Amino acid sequence: MTTTTTGKRALVEARLDAPAADALVAFYEAPHLARELRQFDEYLRVDLAHTVMLAERKVLDPSTAGRILAVLREIRALGPQRFPVDARRGSFLLQVEDYLFSRIGEAIGGRMHTGRSRLDQGPTVRRMYKRGRLVHAMDGVLALQRVLLALASRHAATVMPGYTCLQHAHPAVFGHYILSFADKLSDDFARLRGAWERVNLSPLGAAGLSGTAWPIDRDRTAALLGFEGLVGNAKLAREAYYAAEVASALSFVMSTLNDLATDLHIWSSHEFGFIETADEFCGTSSIFPQKKNPAGLEAVRFAAGEAVTWLASALATFRAEGTGDVVMREVPLLDNAFDSTMGSLALMAAIMESVEVRVDRMAAAASSNWSTATNLADELVRQGRMSFRQAHSVVARLVRDCLAAGIACADVTGEMLARAGEDLGESGAYLPTEIVRDSLDPVRFVATRTSAGGTAPGEIDKLARLAQRNLREAGVWLDERKRMLATADTTLEAAVDQWVAAAG
Repeated sequence: MTTTTTGKRALVEARLDAPAADALVAFYEAPHLARELRQFDEYLRVDLAHTVMLAERKVLDPSTAGRILAVLREIRALGPQRFPVDARRGSFLLQVEDYLFSRIGEAIGGRMHTGRSRLDQGPTVRRMYKRGRLVHAMDGVLALQRVLLALASRHAATVMPGYTCLQHAHPAVFGHYILSFADKLSDDFARLRGAWERVNLSPLGAAGLSGTAWPIDRDRTAALLGFEGLVGNAKLAREAYYAAEVASALSFVMSTLNDLATDLHIWSSHEFGFIETADEFCGTSSIFPQKKNPAGLEAVRFAAGEAVTWLASALATFRAEGTGDVVMREVPLLDNAFDSTMGSLALMAAIMESVEVRVDRMAAAASSNWSTATNLADELVRQGRMSFRQAHSVVARLVRDCLAAGIACADVTGEMLARAGEDLGESGAYLPTEIVRDSLDPVRFVATRTSAGGTAPGEIDKLARLAQRNLREAGVWLDERKRMLATADTTLEAAVDQWVAAAG
């Protein structure tokens, strides 16, 4: 970080007898300024928009506005790496003012701050910065959904075991399983979108907490900066509880990724062997020559662990503040939360795009462990022989007997079913062997799950079409927001051009 000393009067000198202590600068001012420098572009856009509005409202004369705007563009051209800063002067707002004063004097440069405070300028910048990162996070969600939908379409008929309590439950379809994660990501996108809608409100012009006597136009600055509305009550301008909502939405994304990565991690083990991640997303062992470790999946799971604390930590930031303490109303952990979420989304999309699905291994497992037993019980009920609870007991006894005798599903007969019923005092449990074996066939099983959202081919097709529609609608919404922000930037630049030209 470059430092400079201009000899100008620091903001604190008029009120305080001593400059900031070294310990305060090192612990608070320097790290705070470093975070603000990551929002360099947003700070400059707020300054440009506010100055344009002051000129349009005749609070600033054209010459003053033009000179200020020209220097602001000069600062923007320097960029965060070359712009000179001195942490002893405080926040980025004061760094910009110091540069302005050095170029055009305090009598002119000092007019830029008319009608605003750091308490509305800073929150405006932070909202702009977070909405930009929300756009990237939502892009990442949609990109992963596209990969998952393509994978699901390739495996719409890939039969596999379904699990509850990590035990075989019903036969499932891998494409159906993958579509469930596309749906979860749709919910995650909706949460991010909801957070965006509350983030993208402009606090600029609240001027602290009571508004200002200057004839400002808050709607104009909101439009120039791409906001979709205002923070209505001036006292709420500095509130940052939206940051907790963002943290929550990001943590939900990470929870979804964790579930997917955990399943795949388990399924990549030798005992399962259902999937294999590509070599470029794996590591090896320093001692075990044979090992191929799914490092990418482990990285996502590791990152997801930290995400559990994001919401609680964000809310804890505001502990014991009430509404009168506003200096610290920001949530620095969001920088890491965004980085972690976007990195995990990109990594998971790449992993899923190249994952090898071992169809034969899945099919063999689905046939091996009585996961179709419910279907046999249903068949007993369907034949009118008994209630489902009676049928459940008969089939459970059949499974116990066959396991004890080492009899596989494919070898079960109608007579065996009848004997299981007789053991429980249930007569009439007999079904022809052909019907028994057909009921226990996993391919037949998944094809008959025709209720809404089931694994039957028609239902999987409906789920896929709905997921594609949700993806398209989310993409349209996000593209509209991107265009809105781009239009605001173009409008702001045109307005700046006008006032710079007017100043000669």
